[in-house]
Amino acid sequence: MIEGGSQGLKLNDCPERKEWTHGEVTQRAREEEGSMTTYDLVILGGGAAAFAAATRASELGARVLMVNHGLPIGGTCVNVGCMPTKHLLAVGGDLFYPQRPRFAAVQASRPGFDLRAAILQKDHLVAKTRQSNYVDVVAALKGVTYVESGARFLSPVEIAANGVVHRAEKVLIATGSSTRPLPVPGMDRVRWLSNITAMQLQELPESMVVIGAGPLGLEFAQMFAHFGSRVTVLEAMPQVLPREEPEVAQELQRCLEEEGIEFRVGVTLEKVEERNGEKFLTVASPRAARRSRSLGPREEAIRAKELLLAAGVQANTQNLSLEAAGVRTERSGFVAVNDYYQTSASNVYAAGDCVGRLMLETVAAREGKLAAENALTGSRKTLDYDSVPHAVFTNPQVASVGLTDEEEMRRLGACACRVVRLERVPKAMAINETRGLVKMVVHPQTSHVLGVHIVAPHAADLVHEAVLAVKFKLTLDDIIDTVHVFPTLSEGIKLAAQAFTRDISVMSCCVE
Repeated sequence: MIEGGSQGLKLNDCPERKEWTHGEVTQRAREEEGSMTTYDLVILGGGAAAFAAATRASELGARVLMVNHGLPIGGTCVNVGCMPTKHLLAVGGDLFYPQRPRFAAVQASRPGFDLRAAILQKDHLVAKTRQSNYVDVVAALKGVTYVESGARFLSPVEIAANGVVHRAEKVLIATGSSTRPLPVPGMDRVRWLSNITAMQLQELPESMVVIGAGPLGLEFAQMFAHFGSRVTVLEAMPQVLPREEPEVAQELQRCLEEEGIEFRVGVTLEKVEERNGEKFLTVASPRAARRSRSLGPREEAIRAKELLLAAGVQANTQNLSLEAAGVRTERSGFVAVNDYYQTSASNVYAAGDCVGRLMLETVAAREGKLAAENALTGSRKTLDYDSVPHAVFTNPQVASVGLTDEEEMRRLGACACRVVRLERVPKAMAINETRGLVKMVVHPQTSHVLGVHIVAPHAADLVHEAVLAVKFKLTLDDIIDTVHVFPTLSEGIKLAAQAFTRDISVMSCCVE
């Protein structure tokens, strides 16, 4: 039965509820519309996109309902993404590198390590940050109501959540994404780890196989290798970090291999089994078969105590009844949107990981803000994705912004680029940290900086000079004519620009 109430139409948890048709529910809701709670914007989600949208909507004076389900308030970044992974990567670095000092004058030391203590400290960090950056924030947002509940569409303007039907002038879907199980024989019968469960382990596995050599896979591979696990990484594409420049991928793989991580790239996972607590993976390598001129793919058996899946994601949209709202989805449940984050239902918008563009916390937040503003004001704002930087927080780090030379060739039919190895940078030589490189991509006619790709210590911090160059269409001369502090790693960007105009191998450090 349906009861009217001050908070909207209440759907009792009685057997009859499951037998109502969509039309009957929405008709009863309309009959008692006077008792329904109406919001200017209903936001489905509680992560970066949702919070940025709620903040902007509050600034605009809107009445907002946030409905979060799944991960705790704050979403991926604070709970199972950016914050805890960077913390544990730092823990691993403090354990690993003292055993392998860079300088001959420093004696190696072997710190003790307690995985349970590391996980506990990570949990404390997450709880503290979640409280200060999300719980306290949403409580201070004027006009914003937050509830923990599943939600589903009854129509484009009606959302069932927390046992209540809410009417919405506009809706923003910001439900994020999660690991997608691989359609590999045996995978459904094997206990595998995700980024969430891997950071809940209480005992360090002797060995681990990581499926996927994207940012997530490589960060977890180095994290557990630094903790002391024997790690093997499998990647179906011909290189690690498939979306990065080949030079970047090759350099990072070389650095990680020097630390003991093994790689199998260009391989296909054929089947997975679990016996006596161990995982057995059969992988095929067509490239190896071609090199050896054999008749078929060469198969290899790999065994490990733990299996971490980092090779695919799906949008968290499967339980939203999007069809009731007329919202169209694409592969793996990602919501189809136009340039202004509007879905196929004119009053429904979507932002963040659930739209499947750039899955970054920063991008989700910016998309959420723009989507809320577009929905509430009728503006048509969008994000310049070419000037959005991204990073991989391995050591050395990878950071990139703008076009690769392949993308430049696709768009312009020509390309111009230079690669400078970090060993050419005086600061890198001084601190004996020469792993890495800087690659710069420029417009072949105008010399505008179109892309910069870095492998280096602190690359995620260094890249922002390049971000400004790409965003504001600076030229090579703009970079060269800017005085940089000497000696710094950021001079690598200037050296890459100078490499277009001179032979930097015979250039003094003093040349401006």
